[in-house]
Amino acid sequence: MSADRLGPLSMGQMSNAQRVVAQAIIDGPRGAVYGPFVPLLRSPELMQHAQRMGEYLRFRSAIGARLSELAILVTARAWNQKVEWAIHAPIAAQCGIDRAIIDAIGARQTPTGLREDEAAVIDFCTELHGDKRVSDATYNKARALFGEHGVVDLMGLNGYYTFLAMIMNSAQTALPQDASWLLPD
Repeated sequence: MSADRLGPLSMGQMSNAQRVVAQAIIDGPRGAVYGPFVPLLRSPELMQHAQRMGEYLRFRSAIGARLSELAILVTARAWNQKVEWAIHAPIAAQCGIDRAIIDAIGARQTPTGLREDEAAVIDFCTELHGDKRVSDATYNKARALFGEHGVVDLMGLNGYYTFLAMIMNSAQTALPQDASWLLPD
């Protein structure tokens, strides 16, 4: 991959609108402007809306942090998004996703030893990314476990993190310097 096309901006390089949205992210639960928000700074209004949606999906989704992080990893793998993986693989582990599951997803293998809710999330996300739809059986299993609110949030997680993957893949966003969880090629 070539150089970062839309790399970091200093506060002095930012317009007023960019500084306002950057400060909102710094003051929020993320604490810093990194990953997809670096290229998104070039469109402050889009970034503002995107970060608010992401804040809900990542920190308050109806399926909880553990399963949200699992959905993010399946999405990162589907889009070969190394930055998303580097950020979210360690978070998924901290939230209780077994390292063997994370490694299997990264290696494009079917994880074993899954809990029922983990299997439902992986099946849902894998079908959605691979088939561009979800079968009735997979949808019904997810709805039985998570309810309609949870299923809609699961759909939203897939869509939102696909959006971010597309942004970072196009911008060729650089990996964080301290990245220790690398997505295999």
